[in-house]
Amino acid sequence: MMVSVESTGALERRVEVSVPASEVEEAYTARLKTFSRTARLKGFRPGKAPLAVIARQFGSQIREEIVGEIVRSSLGSALNEHRLAPIGGPRIEPLSMDSGKDLKYAAVFEVYPTIELKGLESMEVVKPVAAVTAGDVEAMIDNLRKQRPNFVEALRPAAEGDRVTVDFEGRIDGTPFEGGKGEGVQVQLGQGRMLKDFEAGVSGMSAGDTKVHPVAFPTEYGKAELAGKQAEFTITLAKVEAAELPVIDDAFCLAFGVAEGGVEQLKREVEDNMRRELADNIRGRVKTLVLDKLVGANPMDLPRVSVEQQIRALQIEWSRSVGARPQDLKQAPPREPFEANAKRRVALGLLIADIIRQGELTADPKRFEERVEEAAAGYADPEDAARQIRASEELRTQIVSGLLEDQAVEWVLARIKVVEQASTFKELMNFGA
Repeated sequence: MMVSVESTGALERRVEVSVPASEVEEAYTARLKTFSRTARLKGFRPGKAPLAVIARQFGSQIREEIVGEIVRSSLGSALNEHRLAPIGGPRIEPLSMDSGKDLKYAAVFEVYPTIELKGLESMEVVKPVAAVTAGDVEAMIDNLRKQRPNFVEALRPAAEGDRVTVDFEGRIDGTPFEGGKGEGVQVQLGQGRMLKDFEAGVSGMSAGDTKVHPVAFPTEYGKAELAGKQAEFTITLAKVEAAELPVIDDAFCLAFGVAEGGVEQLKREVEDNMRRELADNIRGRVKTLVLDKLVGANPMDLPRVSVEQQIRALQIEWSRSVGARPQDLKQAPPREPFEANAKRRVALGLLIADIIRQGELTADPKRFEERVEEAAAGYADPEDAARQIRASEELRTQIVSGLLEDQAVEWVLARIKVVEQASTFKELMNFGA
């Protein structure tokens, strides 16, 4: 067997393989004889048909199978000999497949780039540092009160924050449209549940008032038949209710799952949750900075096949996020908006893999169990959910992958300059904005 390797691009390789005709014919004849022992042909007893008859009837099919097997085996040997690892399936180009001649073909594929991690010695990231203060906890408790207001009937015009009960019917060019009618609908003004123009029409009305108010549907409205259209709504206001913040008592605590310990226990749980969220936020910010700097310091040629796979994955993610069903995913959005993110994903995957190799990193068993428990905590039976996660190879792989990425970031952080910068919970969490 003769093999030649040519670099046809930064990462593309073309491997030409030539297998002697004698080797092909030997394999073909052996397969023909094996097949003849069990072949059933009309006019012959099983296994007694002459080899020439078998060749005339089944020879082309058998030769095609033999050629396919020799291509696969010879290519595997060629790749091992030259230490080449294709990304995806090689593209096979037949060069000579005729009977009696040497079998020649070319395999074209991409390989992974050689990674030489750079930039750690000059890399610097800013890590925000903040604490959860008593004032932050009080502000969060107050926010929880706003989430569960008590509504009391108000004998005055409706204003933002009020809950109103309305009947309405919309028309476009004088014709009612589907979804444009409602009776006894409750809406809290200012929450964005209804169109701004509609809420503007309700604001200032009193119980018992009726009015006709123009409403413009946005051009990006979810229903294409209404997008950009002008409508008129007949609105009747039945009731106005003002929001009053609830008293912080045992009943309020129970609404947030605190059955014992009262207000102090609620505050402790809220503070613990805030600390966890703050720590996650800081960790996420630093991780993003590290990954951005790694990509910036290590430009590289990227395998086209890997980029295309990531673009497709992002297209599918986007399609599913807008409610597309599996059969609709063939109509994916254009690839261009996803290309930059896809390239970043591929580059980071290669860099992270190299860091894991350099650092000889393995998933920390203790942290793996912690993540399993975190993932299972939201289910009705966390113990059963955790068992199912551990039993699923796909879910275990996802957790290990995320954990190794975090450990790789920690490996980098231990080798670069980290500058701490004072901040606050409100700034980092955008709380109260």
